[in-house]
Amino acid sequence: MTMKRKILMIIEYNGAHFYGWQKQSGKRTVQGELEDKIFMLTKEKTVVDGSGRTDKGVHALNQVATVEIENSIPLANFKIALNKLLSDDVVVKKVKVVGFDFHPRFSAKRKTYEYRIDLSKTRKAINFEQVTHYPYKINLERMKEASKLLIGKHNFKAFCSAHTNVTNFEREIYDIKIKKVGNSLTFTLSGNGFLYNMVRIIVGTLLEIDKVGEENIIKALESGKRNLLGKTMPPNGLYLKNVEYNS
Repeated sequence: MTMKRKILMIIEYNGAHFYGWQKQSGKRTVQGELEDKIFMLTKEKTVVDGSGRTDKGVHALNQVATVEIENSIPLANFKIALNKLLSDDVVVKKVKVVGFDFHPRFSAKRKTYEYRIDLSKTRKAINFEQVTHYPYKINLERMKEASKLLIGKHNFKAFCSAHTNVTNFEREIYDIKIKKVGNSLTFTLSGNGFLYNMVRIIVGTLLEIDKVGEENIIKALESGKRNLLGKTMPPNGLYLKNVEYNS
């Protein structure tokens, strides 16, 4: 008699050729790809739950997901066999058995996203799907100062796309780091959760801080008005970097 197990997977993927995480009929998604390949391996129809739904073109360095299977395949063999079936742009990095009360989304305590920008005057042809080209002047010190306005608990409705079913817009941002090395600019944001397009709107707003102004960030947090802020940045520079849980 086989025993059902809940397996946690740490997954890395290049989102360039996926229509996001969530399964969609007739479209290639990360969740759909994993469920298809797990079925090929175990002959079981499963549901793969993720820590969050990355959008079309968004990448993940350490997406956390779980799946329940009855197949008795050893854990190490499960990982090796699954990776042989998966396409080159998605890989399972780690696996372990977790309790059935664990949920990759609802058990998460902290999520960290990274947004990568190339500031070169001329765009690159290599790896253009993994970084956003932004050949415009930036005000690094002002961006860093303005980012402090977003730290803490706020109503982030203004920083959310209109295409959302969410009714609670309160989130807490723990930290925002902005680092420039040569022509590479990286934003790293950590919080208890992020709304639809929230990271991309924050980055777009900070990049345009000389145009937007700190006072409009404050007004947007108070009023929820999206038109006070900067543009929504493209998905290709965005990475789900890490998800943390209580030990």
